[in-house]
Amino acid sequence: MSNKNIDDYIQEGIYGPKETNPDERRVFLGSLRERVILVLKQSEVRGEKGLNELEKEMKNYPNAKLLINGDMNFRFFKPYRELARNANITYTSVNDQESTTEYGLVLTMDHAIDKEDIFLHENKTKEEKQEKKSWWQKLFG
Repeated sequence: MSNKNIDDYIQEGIYGPKETNPDERRVFLGSLRERVILVLKQSEVRGEKGLNELEKEMKNYPNAKLLINGDMNFRFFKPYRELARNANITYTSVNDQESTTEYGLVLTMDHAIDKEDIFLHENKTKEEKQEKKSWWQKLFG
């Protein structure tokens, strides 16, 4: 064994195995952005939003996995867990004591799918409507 291999072995023993994009994994509850199908923010989960869209994506991706933010109260996830159970989708609670994320729920695959739009459409349409108003419309109503 060379010194580099021993140093790598010691570093892995102390800090754990090296992983790609650790910051991205912290944000998406252990998954990578390229694998994500749909993301719901914590506020959306508390408001039980996105159930229809989540159900549609579960039908489109039957081999998906649902990641649940373990820092949130488990009672908020009841409708999402039932949806996953009905679609035979496995779900896992992810607890990360070292970091926090604004996302409460992530539907993901075990391989890259590079889906462009992963956010809930309900909120996006409201934001787009607000952006379409001109400065004069905002000023004078």
